Amino acid sequence: MICGVDEAGRGPLAGPVYAASVILNPSHAIDGLADSKKLSEKQRDALAVEIKQYAIAWAIASATAQEIDQINILQASLLAMQRAVESLPLSPQLVLVDGKQSPHLSCPVRTIINGDSLVPEISAASILAKTARDAEMKRLHQIYPWYEFDRHKGYPTQAHLAALRKYGACAIHRHTFAPVKALKNFRSSAS
Repeated sequence: MICGVDEAGRGPLAGPVYAASVILNPSHAIDGLADSKKLSEKQRDALAVEIKQYAIAWAIASATAQEIDQINILQASLLAMQRAVESLPLSPQLVLVDGKQSPHLSCPVRTIINGDSLVPEISAASILAKTARDAEMKRLHQIYPWYEFDRHKGYPTQAHLAALRKYGACAIHRHTFAPVKALKNFRSSAS
């Protein structure tokens, strides 16, 4: 059994990084699988339901903003991927990972650049990771509404940067990321 793995949320200034692992059912093809970034939110949400319903196995995991600050975003992404694969109810024979870096796993792993566009299992993982992360950012918006996480999902948009300047960083911001770190340095030097 082949497992696809991908992550979502490496670039945002806030929130966790998510990863998903998916073992598709070869007897039930899912039409429309693609890199989650190339799909609309509506398409992703519909495909996520279908993936969860028809895949042989799937799992979603994350690494927190605090873990990202402690071990860096690359290592946190790999940790989330490792957690996603290890959360599967069965062990895959081969894990295909989007990108150049692979998590530490007890089974064979192969990295594939642009795998989320080329391999259906990785596309499915990309969709699950993205939809799960987006749902979490909408949930966090309820706690921190002034940042509008429901709109930009923590990415460094003009609105998010303006909110950061106005309100400072909160507990889910990645304090080692340059725009947040610079703000903290600016604030401490201005006080």
